[in-house]
Amino acid sequence: RARCRADYGIGITGIAGPGGGTDAKPVGLVHVAVSSAAGETTAHRRFSGGRDAVREQAVQAALELLRRVLLGIGEEG
Repeated sequence: RARCRADYGIGITGIAGPGGGTDAKPVGLVHVAVSSAAGETTAHRRFSGGRDAVREQAVQAALELLRRVLLGIGEEG
């Protein structure tokens, strides 16, 4: 955020598939984070579908987390 002079940063990582999953980190497991001057908020989700579907759902989850941070309502699991 500092390097880009951004107020907020969003990060997404996970296993979109079709391969690469393990018992501990199955395909569809995604972690998202939002960083701001107030701190970091994180969440993880498990999505189903193919690679493109998982990626699309991950983007939507990250944007929803950002929306919650902007509104000050936090994360609800």
